[in-house]
Amino acid sequence: MVFKPNYNLQRAERNRAKQAKKDEKLREKEEVAAKRKADIEAGLTPDDPMIAPNPAMIGTPSDDKHGA
Repeated sequence: MVFKPNYNLQRAERNRAKQAKKDEKLREKEEVAAKRKADIEAGLTPDDPMIAPNPAMIGTPSDDKHGA
């Protein structure tokens, strides 16, 4: 017997996966913001050499100023 596709179920699964990905990105972004806020409250500034850049953000397409 041939499997009958269930479009609504497949779409719901895709939407769940998409929402989970969005939630993960938001959680990571909030963690970075919380760390930055804690560093500022502790008296550290972004110019301070003790604060390293976020390695996940290095090499992102937004760093590319030439569009290549």
